[in-house]
Amino acid sequence: MKKDTKIKLGISIGDLNGIGSEIIINTFEDNRMLEFCTPVIFASIKTMSFFKKHYGSSINFHGINHTDQIVEGKVNVLNVWKENVTINFGEEDVNIGAYSVKSLEKATEALKSETIDVLVTAPIHKHNIQSENFKFPGHTNYLAEQLGGKSLMFMVTENLKVGLLTDHVPVKDVPQHITKELIKEKIETVYNSLVKDFRINKPTIAVLGINPHAGDNGVIGNEDENILKPTLEQIREKKKLVYGPYSADSFFGSGNYKNFDAVIAAYHDQGLIPFKTIAFGSGVNYTAGLSRVRTSPDHGTAFEIAGKGEADNSSFKEAVFTAIQIFKNRNEYESISKNPLKPRPKKI
Repeated sequence: MKKDTKIKLGISIGDLNGIGSEIIINTFEDNRMLEFCTPVIFASIKTMSFFKKHYGSSINFHGINHTDQIVEGKVNVLNVWKENVTINFGEEDVNIGAYSVKSLEKATEALKSETIDVLVTAPIHKHNIQSENFKFPGHTNYLAEQLGGKSLMFMVTENLKVGLLTDHVPVKDVPQHITKELIKEKIETVYNSLVKDFRINKPTIAVLGINPHAGDNGVIGNEDENILKPTLEQIREKKKLVYGPYSADSFFGSGNYKNFDAVIAAYHDQGLIPFKTIAFGSGVNYTAGLSRVRTSPDHGTAFEIAGKGEADNSSFKEAVFTAIQIFKNRNEYESISKNPLKPRPKKI
């Protein structure tokens, strides 16, 4: 990327019946956002014009048909479809879900070809996107297949970062998914992300136990004793600052999380309930470990308030700024890594 060009920030529209359109419009109605990036919304000018009218927005959209038509200083809308779409706010509709998939696929294509620099995804509805051609539980799994790498759901704020060993897995299946290989892979992904994406030189990472009280020395399940603890010992032997396992029930309430650069939870709700309790509205869902940068807000489609003009765009705006900063951090890290300072000759 040339220094005199702004980061091209792609946006997939998410579920059209949800709050995605509102939080996007509210974010970029502030013209100052265009000083930080050039947004490209993957949808259609007809659909975005409907949303503009519905919300009484004064935003000016710039319709384009190809990414080579992106104009800096404009809120670009790339026409992924041309037809009119009937929007019914708050309704679950697989036909509407198909449009969110079209938007995501086109945006991912642009991300892979580097015609956009980063991607921010508006919320989708996981049931509505399912079809014969799209059988992924969410953004993370799809992007991992398309972009390559070891993906990890990483919920982040400036002061709290929570990664997961398992994400969209039924609770009853969690123990069988957590293997020594998985633990090593996820910790390595978090470690590398902290160094490259967040520019933390010597990260400290806390790992939460799988069972209540981290198993109480085998009294409450043996996964912590037999799998988690010996694996963490092996990782520590490689001089990584990884601690635990900690009992999850008191870890956040005691404020212990403040002593670490990141926390790794065993499963979805163990990590996301405390994260969203502490940071809801300012948190960002970042997919670590991919070859490209993707973020999203820390909430869902919010069908219950869709179309009512009540949505809070704070998390979406944070997702935009986080994507921009990570992109810059990665470029800086790569530049330094390619051109390390040569050691000075010793004076005799």
